[in-house]
Amino acid sequence: MSDFPISWVRECFPALNLGDNFIFFDNGAGAQIPQAALDAVQKHLILRNVQRGGRYRHSVEVDETIQRARQSVAALLNANSADEVAFGMNATSFIRIVSLAIAEIMGARREIIVTDMDHEANIATWLVLEKRGAEIRWWKMREDGLLHTEDLDPLLSSHTRMVACAMASNALGSIVDVKEVSRMAHAAGAEVFVDAVHYAPHGPIDVQDLDCDYLVCSGYKIFAPHMGFLWGKAAALDALPTFREDFIPDKAPMKIEVGTFVYENVAGMDAAIGYIEGLGRRTTQNGHAESCRAALVGGMQAIRHYEAKLSARLLEELQQQLPRVSIYGVRDPEHIARRVPTICFNIGGVKPATVTSELADRAIGVRDGNMYSPRLLKRLGISSDDGAVRASLVHYNTEEEIDRFIEALASLIANSA
Repeated sequence: MSDFPISWVRECFPALNLGDNFIFFDNGAGAQIPQAALDAVQKHLILRNVQRGGRYRHSVEVDETIQRARQSVAALLNANSADEVAFGMNATSFIRIVSLAIAEIMGARREIIVTDMDHEANIATWLVLEKRGAEIRWWKMREDGLLHTEDLDPLLSSHTRMVACAMASNALGSIVDVKEVSRMAHAAGAEVFVDAVHYAPHGPIDVQDLDCDYLVCSGYKIFAPHMGFLWGKAAALDALPTFREDFIPDKAPMKIEVGTFVYENVAGMDAAIGYIEGLGRRTTQNGHAESCRAALVGGMQAIRHYEAKLSARLLEELQQQLPRVSIYGVRDPEHIARRVPTICFNIGGVKPATVTSELADRAIGVRDGNMYSPRLLKRLGISSDDGAVRASLVHYNTEEEIDRFIEALASLIANSA
């Protein structure tokens, strides 16, 4: 693998080239998009802003755009078929669609396992099924900020219907061993629902290798416009009793796509995946990859490798330069493989909102609050009123930006002494 082409990467993103020197360290709330995705959205709105399903050229091109995007997402995930991919508003709405369907077919298997490390979207949507007779089991994070699969084993039984977990924590960046979760759950006769929203921008995903049953992503975290997609094993999706209008076939993916979604943003998602493929071809030996999937894997592996350096640098600088900083989750740079470059922390004696406001004044965007994971913060003993600070990096960020970030925090701490 050649050196990571960070200059080329940053040139691809218009938001990084406005001359304002702004640092985007809030990518966990939504990443910037490359010019190619912006162009795809504009082109769709100008040339084919019509409903799909018609016989005229513009409408036919909408159908072709959607199918091409399905194929791109299928390649990104290594799905068996593009028909296993459904498009819609966001990950949360898809979790809700699946959870409501599961409620109707639980049968004797009424136990659902959730974690206290997840985004609330992958918790509350399952908790509400208690009203329908579901029983909730909690897979709890350990003090090291990780979910350990040996703690999952005693929770599984012949009554388990579903294990719902994230692939990576949106608050802590901790990675979950989904492949082992699937092996254990399937051995007990249960299914696995994976929230891959936070992991997806940071590394390759192979649903066949993971062997999960359902997986959701939000496009706006993967360098695309606001949209979401659901992948599921064909048999699992076809078995779901979902709401659909009478003229919609009871077959995936159409049965999952309730109403009209935002076609232009799906076109943008397709282009964003094309950007990742292009990155893969640049970072693969001799610039050659045998297939789209191979290029996508190469691109995401390059991202993962580069971001590991960012994670290590940020963790080391925070701990060595700023002794008043408390980091939550995986802190040891030696264990970088167990996290993505999302760092949640607090500064002793300084409220999180003060930290983010002062950083904003210095043209650095980070986030404070509960990160939509209030149960996790409670588990960590963090005040629900104040929350914590989160810096979430992606592959277009740089070590120079980390240096500016550390300098800004050091100045803030010095002024608060």
